[in-house]
Parts: sequence; C-alpha cells; structure tokens
Amino acid sequence: MTVLTSPRLRFEPLDERHFGGLHAMNADPEVMRYISGRPETPDETRAMIGRVQARWARQGYGWWALIERETDELVGAAGLHHLGHVDSNPMEVGWRLRRDRWGRGLATEAARTILAHAFGALDAPIVCAIRHPDNLASQRVMARLGMRPVARQTWHEMEVEVAELTRADWAANRSAR
Repeated sequence: MTVLTSPRLRFEPLDERHFGGLHAMNADPEVMRYISGRPETPDETRAMIGRVQARWARQGYGWWALIERETDELVGAAGLHHLGHVDSNPMEVGWRLRRDRWGRGLATEAARTILAHAFGALDAPIVCAIRHPDNLASQRVMARLGMRPVARQTWHEMEVEVAELTRADWAANRSAR
C-alpha cells in the first residue's frame, strides 16, 4: 500500500490503527455537516475502515489517514476512489479535516498530493471532486486545484456540485506555477 508525503503531512493507508482519531473527527457534527449531515457512530467508522481496506486490496488506492508530520497526530483523511464507487466512473478525490485544522491549507495540500499520485503513478485521464452546494470551503479548495465545475448531480443520495480536472489541465497548471 502506498504511503505518500507532503511538506506537512504523511498519508498512511487507512486501517484499524487510525480508528480513534478517525472516529473523533467523524463524530464531529461540523466535520460531517456536508458529508452525511450527521455525526458517525463508532460502528459506522469501523465499517468505513473495512470498506476502505477492501478497496485498497482490490484497487491499490483508497483513503489515507492524514498524519501531521510535526505532531504525529491524525488531522484528517483524504482519498481517491471512483465516483459512486463504480470502477468505470472517473476517479474522485475527497478530503475531510479535523475542525481545529481548518483554514490552514491542509485540504489543498492533501488534494494536490493525491492528484499528483492519480495523474502520475495511476495515469488517470481525469479526476473529479464533489461538494455539497453550500460547502464554500471545498469550493475554494477545488478552485485552488484548478478544478472546474461541470454539473449538479446526485451522488451518495445527495445533490452535489461536480468539478473536474483533466491530466492536461493539471500539467498546464503545474507548469504555470
């Protein structure tokens, strides 16, 4: 399983070792506000870990625990999977952070690292992201990544804004920096 790093984060494939920090984050109603609309139970967090581990075993990618390198604490989770968990759909990047780490650029840093992995090692032609229409923080992250909104659709039983980034646009954005 692939471990990634960025300047402030270490990306560890999500597993049972991360349960405590992951559940504390997923039990926060503000963190989950635009994801499921409600805090997660311990059983739901354990089930998520099981699903993620199965995807890692089958696909070789999935959700990572975001470990802050300075503190060695779990400060978030970010992942790469197929939209709607259907392999024929485009890859989707997603992220969530502990509330005490909001506003520090960690979501953008995590997503950029995962996009580099998706477009590089995994040779993805396109990666999308979804957000609840009211989630303006994620809208700003998507814009910083160079993603462009393409449609409103229903995913995970919720109407969401879908944004996408092609490998060519990623390469152009990176060379412009």
